[in-house]
Amino acid sequence: MKMPAILIVDDEPDNFDVIETLLSDHLTDSVSHPIGNPINHQDYQLHYAFDGQKAIDALDTIQPDLILLDVMMPGLDGIEVCRRIKAMPEWQAVPIIMVTALSTKADLARCLEAGANDFVSKPVNRIELRARVHSMLRIKQQYDELQAAAKQQAALEAEKVLWLTQHNSELEAKVAERTAQLQAQTQLIQHNALHDPLTDLPNRTLLLEQIAQKIDRVNDSDKKQYAVLFLDLARFKVINDSLGHIFGDRVLTIIAQKLKKHLQITDLVSRFGGDEFVILLENITDAAEAIQIAENILADFQNPLLLNGYQLFIGVSIGIVLGNESYQEPADLIRDADIAMYRAKRKGENTYQVFDAAMHTQALHRLTLESDLRQALERQEFIVYYQPIIDILNDRLIGFEALVRWQHPTRGFVSPVEFVPIAEETGLIVPLDQWVFQSACQQLATWKNQFPREVPLKMSVNLSAQDLRKTSLVEEIDRVLKQAGLTGDSLTLEITESMLVEDINKTIELLNQLKARKIQISIDDFGTGYSSLNYLHRLPADFLKIDRSFVGQMQPDNRNYQVVSTIIALSNQLGLATVAEGIETQQQHQWLQQLGCELGQGYLFSKPLAAHEIEIHFLQNGGLDCK
Repeated sequence: MKMPAILIVDDEPDNFDVIETLLSDHLTDSVSHPIGNPINHQDYQLHYAFDGQKAIDALDTIQPDLILLDVMMPGLDGIEVCRRIKAMPEWQAVPIIMVTALSTKADLARCLEAGANDFVSKPVNRIELRARVHSMLRIKQQYDELQAAAKQQAALEAEKVLWLTQHNSELEAKVAERTAQLQAQTQLIQHNALHDPLTDLPNRTLLLEQIAQKIDRVNDSDKKQYAVLFLDLARFKVINDSLGHIFGDRVLTIIAQKLKKHLQITDLVSRFGGDEFVILLENITDAAEAIQIAENILADFQNPLLLNGYQLFIGVSIGIVLGNESYQEPADLIRDADIAMYRAKRKGENTYQVFDAAMHTQALHRLTLESDLRQALERQEFIVYYQPIIDILNDRLIGFEALVRWQHPTRGFVSPVEFVPIAEETGLIVPLDQWVFQSACQQLATWKNQFPREVPLKMSVNLSAQDLRKTSLVEEIDRVLKQAGLTGDSLTLEITESMLVEDINKTIELLNQLKARKIQISIDDFGTGYSSLNYLHRLPADFLKIDRSFVGQMQPDNRNYQVVSTIIALSNQLGLATVAEGIETQQQHQWLQQLGCELGQGYLFSKPLAAHEIEIHFLQNGGLDCK
């Protein structure tokens, strides 16, 4: 039997070694080899191409059974290579798995539109890679067997004609038997091609076919209503990470059976991918019936799953879209149900949401904003504004907080509340924060040279959770400070309270490295996250920053006033200074002084200003005190 051949296409040679290691338990040679010098593994033969054109040119030589194709490559990128290969009739049947760091649905949709059969996200997980490779090779093998079976059938038919006169009865019986075998084999192959190998539920292909048929029937005056439900499981990754993927696969199989219990025989439930399921309700009387089914599913998921002695509570979010004559493509129904599901997820676990047109408009707005955001750094559309930080006990300026603003070419100023969450979801927050940090440090160095003061100015810069996970963060901070000619005691780094609980020990280690450089640490938005005195006293912090939501609503003897007073008292006990955000009135200023809050910022002193406005109002004439 011919050993399956896998062609790996990637412009980074080091990635070849990584994939070799992930695909095989025992390698005799760990060095990547170019096309023409393959490596023999226990299961398959690996070939390599360093760019897309070489991969296309080598297809006839290698005769691959599967292609692992990197998306981001110079010259022809992975999507274009996939599109060209799938345009060649002789290679259309070869499965292509895209290996990509791209994670948005739009990016993955481009891969599927180019003809990709599957994708693997970077960093590559070994179990996922092997499972997808084996699945695609199995499909390719079944396809080859089907082709061979078809050729065999043709040969049998010819044999029947040749020998019919001499062996008519015997030959017809033999052909009938072999035909039945081939039909059974064909039906099995067709079933496997349209069903999920784990749960045996209909897969995405069959789901889209069924939705398309329903759309056609509605357009042909069949007025029976239908609906699509998009289900996403909550905390399923925790099960995989803690109990293993095999255990997780068993959970998915049980969930598949649970969902089928809530449906009629005419309905269809499919595994859409990962921990996502899609239900097509074929014939419903009205929207209330679809909602009732969703509520029944949610109620069922309130009961724990019992497996191997574990009680598993799995939440679910459901998006509902009602079919109507305006839908012409199955993908549009899936898209809108997905949008509604994410809206339900934002409401909390075990909730549903019915789609309306406003959700689509908002999704398009967000997609456009994300696209613009990706180009905004290159176009230099961001501006750093600076809000003064005041010593409110002595009424003098001590420094500034650097705050990013987006000057969009057509929308004008876009609020950080609108674009920062998108930047965090897409990973763009890391280069954005790096640019803000570099710009703020350079601006502080300029001000120190132009406006020397008795009390040296300090700069506060915000970091995101993704910044803290960067292994090169400390080195980058050292480099920027050196380039700006600043020392660490000129800098305060602000991290939000909720970021601390992700990996507290690793965070403390990182903060200690920063403290060794005399960089000060401020815990931002204190009181709004999930504080724990168990770790708070261990943090090498300098400031607790009282969130504006408490300051803005504080009145003597009310809860917010007591929260502010408690935070200040806690800071004193821990030897930390307090910074109050959102000070807008003299009365708030006076109360904070009475409570012993050392520092503050807010519109009472100044809104965030561009650098030249800061110079005019705060730094010229030798530096002004804020009295």
